[in-house]
Parts: sequence; structure tokens; C-alpha cells
Amino acid sequence: MKRNVKSLTGFTMGATDGEVGKVTDFYFDDETWTIRYLIVKTGGWLSGRKVLISPTALLETDWENQSFPVNLTKAQIENSPDIDTDKPVSRQQEFDLYDHYGWPYTARIGAGFYGGVGMMGMMETRASLEESIAMTHKTQNQQGDPHLRSISEVKGNYIHAIDDEIGDVDDFIIDDRSWKISYLVIDTGSWFPGKKVLISPKWITKIDWRTSAVYVDLPVDAVKNSPQYDSSQPIPEVYEINLHQHYGRSIE
Repeated sequence: MKRNVKSLTGFTMGATDGEVGKVTDFYFDDETWTIRYLIVKTGGWLSGRKVLISPTALLETDWENQSFPVNLTKAQIENSPDIDTDKPVSRQQEFDLYDHYGWPYTARIGAGFYGGVGMMGMMETRASLEESIAMTHKTQNQQGDPHLRSISEVKGNYIHAIDDEIGDVDDFIIDDRSWKISYLVIDTGSWFPGKKVLISPKWITKIDWRTSAVYVDLPVDAVKNSPQYDSSQPIPEVYEINLHQHYGRSIE
């Protein structure tokens, strides 16, 4: 099912032996548009420290009680690498995280971990990945992963259509099975008051992170007349079909 991120923020996370804390944000890969981590603020038992948990660790979600159970113990989480989520997360820190929890590298490779590495499909060891990443460092000179973004960081970014600005990013819609971002929720604000619309990441042509601007290959009039999104209701299949037909785009 497709769900908006706002509705998932605040969910509790439960380890096998007790509650861990609450989900405050999400990290996603801006190349694959897939959620890579849930950011969880722990309770008093860990002095409110924030930890990163991969969707790989999630068990069946308890939607009724708004809880994400994970196959981890509180001790595992307590002894996990201390990562400052207010600073760029380095690739080395991610390796340490995966080593600590024993998460398979193949899970990240399948999701396009580290861009081109995921395309090769055969790099299943840490050594192979580190070698590829070392080459990437030579060309990018990046301290943190340049493709790892937090949902809260992107909210408020301006959306530019082909011929004008049309609003800003208000929320995201994710598939709760694949954890891929299906749509950005756009608040048209003063442009078309009171209307929210959905735009697929596939329709984005460029993102300028320095100016907080997202460019899409859609004309303003098309966005203005697109089917309106109702955040209080699940997204029905017929809505998605109508949305893609409206823009003349194919739907998977």
C-alpha cells in the first residue's frame, strides 16, 4: 500500500525485548528514490540518542498500534555505531553499521547502493564495495554520501515546471512493501490555493540542492488541472491511472 510519510512519522519502534523509541525522519537515496534508513530517537534508556535502522531489519508492521517491530535487541541498538544524524553520514559509517548488525550487502546492492556499484550486481563483499567507493572518492571528494538525503531536508524545496514555479514539496508517498518513494506531494500554495498534487520522481529532470529547487518536465497548466490529492484517504488504483493518463505518462 502507498502511504504518506507524515502518517508514519511518530511511529514507535519495538525491539525484540522492548520499545526503542519513535521514528522522527527518514533517509532516502536521491538516485534510486528508495528509503535507506529510518531515523529513530531513542527514549530515556539511551539518553535520547538518534539511531539509523535499515528497512532490512523491519518485521511485519503493526499499523493499528502504529509500531515498527524489528528483529534487533535493545543491546544491539545500544552498541551500534554512534552516528550524528545532524551531519553527513559517511560511507564508512554505513559500512560499520552494516557490519555491526550483520545486514547483507546484497540488500543494499539491489537497491542501488552507492550508485554505479549497484549496477554491477556482483560486488557482494565489503572489500569489493570499498574498492569501488575509494575510486568514487577520488572523483567526488565527498565526506558524506552525496545521495543520502533526509525527508525533512527536502520538504519545502521549490518545484519548477517547464514554464514557471508551481509550489513546494509538502510530503512524500512511499510503497510500504518496497520502501520506494512513489510520489512527491506538492503544495501549490499561493499558485493554486488549497490544492495538493502528486508528482512522480520519474518526471524530475534536475535537482539543485544548493538552491533547494526541483525541476520537472511538466507545464504549469497540466499541474494546475491535475487530479487533486486527498491526504486523508488511501490512494486508489484508479487515481494513479487517471494521474498518469492526465500527464500522458505510462504507469508500471
